[in-house]
Amino acid sequence: MEQQSHQHQSQTGLMRSRLFAPFFWTQFLGAFNDNLFKNALLTLITFNALYATSISTDVMNNIGAVLFILPFFLFSAFAGQLADKYEKSFLIRRIKLFEIVAMCFAAICFYFNTAWGLMLVLFLMGTQSAFFGPVKYSIIPQHLRSDELVSGNALVETGTFLAILLGTIGSGLLSKVDDAPMWFSIIVVVMAIIGWLTSRAIPVAPAPSPEINVTFRPWKDTWETIAFSRENKAIYLAIIAISWFWFLGASYLTQLYNYSKVFLHGDQSVVTSLLAVFSIGIAAGSLLCDKLSGHKIELGLVPLGSIGLSIFGFDLYLHSQPVSGTELISFKEFLTEPWSYRVLLDFFLIGTFGGFYIVPLYAMVQERSEEKHRSRIIAAINIMNALFMVVSGIVGVIFLSVIGVGIPEFFMVLALMNAVVAIYIYRTIPEFFMRFLIWVITHTMYRVKHEGLDKIPDTGACVLVCNHVSYMDALIIGGAYRRPIRFVMFKPIYHLPVLHYIFKIGKAIPIHSQKIDPVTYENAFKMISHELRDGEIVCLFPEGKLTTTGEIDTFRKGIEQIIATDPVPVIPMALKGLWGSFFSHKDGSALTKAPRRFWSKVDLVVGDPIDAKDVSAQKLEDAVKALRGANA
Repeated sequence: MEQQSHQHQSQTGLMRSRLFAPFFWTQFLGAFNDNLFKNALLTLITFNALYATSISTDVMNNIGAVLFILPFFLFSAFAGQLADKYEKSFLIRRIKLFEIVAMCFAAICFYFNTAWGLMLVLFLMGTQSAFFGPVKYSIIPQHLRSDELVSGNALVETGTFLAILLGTIGSGLLSKVDDAPMWFSIIVVVMAIIGWLTSRAIPVAPAPSPEINVTFRPWKDTWETIAFSRENKAIYLAIIAISWFWFLGASYLTQLYNYSKVFLHGDQSVVTSLLAVFSIGIAAGSLLCDKLSGHKIELGLVPLGSIGLSIFGFDLYLHSQPVSGTELISFKEFLTEPWSYRVLLDFFLIGTFGGFYIVPLYAMVQERSEEKHRSRIIAAINIMNALFMVVSGIVGVIFLSVIGVGIPEFFMVLALMNAVVAIYIYRTIPEFFMRFLIWVITHTMYRVKHEGLDKIPDTGACVLVCNHVSYMDALIIGGAYRRPIRFVMFKPIYHLPVLHYIFKIGKAIPIHSQKIDPVTYENAFKMISHELRDGEIVCLFPEGKLTTTGEIDTFRKGIEQIIATDPVPVIPMALKGLWGSFFSHKDGSALTKAPRRFWSKVDLVVGDPIDAKDVSAQKLEDAVKALRGANA
């Protein structure tokens, strides 16, 4: 990733930054134009006789959906290669020029009332989106720091769904005015031109792999791109998880019209309102995700998102009940129904938890993908997204038409399917669920502030040493820093119920007294050496036990033995504010006494690295005491 010298910026700061703002508005305008044109076309074909064809409107609408999604299968792999080979701001400007040409052709087709010409434009817009996707998500980590990826992705997801909402609402309003085709023509061309002008301010993003050979073999390249993404199991399952979200989203939004009309007996205003609260929920969840994650990639929010998606999807089934009467009701009349607010709340919360779910996944793929082929990984996401959305339509037909279940029952099926998919992903990659447990514990019992985390290297081996105050120390440290940390911990703590599951998944290293358990003692040092030689971070508590007084006890010499075997930097840390908390030894046993306080403010302070040649137990003890100060 291209390194930046600036400090972490808030979402407001990013929206003023030249590294992000031009790109944000370029993608926002593109998403708005896509949805304005697509919904305008479908509306005119459905309700305007000038655009009627000999084919039924239902068939035409389905043909339109196929034409828009087909380019993702044809061109995504090719687009990923181009985005890795060429400078990205250059590609974006060319893509936006293509959009201007496509929209000018659309204006001509609107003028001559040519439905099939507009269908061709829909295919061209799908093509533009297929080429823009790999650039869109791979340029973000080139312009933003790692600790800004979540903020950037949150803003992009917010902008995308708000653009979808505004485009949908705008097309509905414009379709009712006189000379609607003329106004559609003007607006889509103007928006395309503004998008191109905005794209000219996007900073240069150098090509990561200029040496690759670009090929256009749609079928072969598509399967090679998918196979390429499977080389890293965690990234591939993250891609599957992202595509599953689009499966759910497509399933809900596809059924939204019939759910509102047939089941809620609502008119277009009810459909628009449900779409609005869903989109606003996605935006709110995306922005809130950044705050809850502390501006870092927090995979613990992904299972939280899964849980919310299933709970509130299932709730739609539990309380849905049809409205009596023959005439469709307006949104105002809909609000008089006693259960209407619950329906709105469910759609809003499905969107909110969807934001929790999707933002960390995109940020994870961006961060963990190698820069030289990141765009091809993003291309694989686009291919899988398109595939899952097609499958969502097939599943909908099977359940609603073949099996004959109602739409509320179909929502229940989606909630159950989501739970099954989530269990599979989190069992296969336990890191997600482990981070979730850590996030829940450290955000319900503790409010953690940290200082100096940037002193811990992003890559390479090092040892962290810290004072030992409570059973939660490892979870608090692990939750504060994004790189995996291998904790060395007292064997009885390692085997504590519930926590043992987290420690085992996190590859913690149990240790015991050499006199009591010499085998565990020797194995611990072997495992520490193995992890350090693999370039991992190892954290240990040199006191060898929890404090019983609140003071820092004598550091044992084991740290010197570790560094003598593997001379890596040692970084002192100090935890403050935990003494007297529920899991500390103040006033007796941490696990049997009544809690003195359940909620604690905790500070984690990181000191300067100490070179291996200068390491001694006494020096590290003094450094940790200085960092902690008088506050235990």
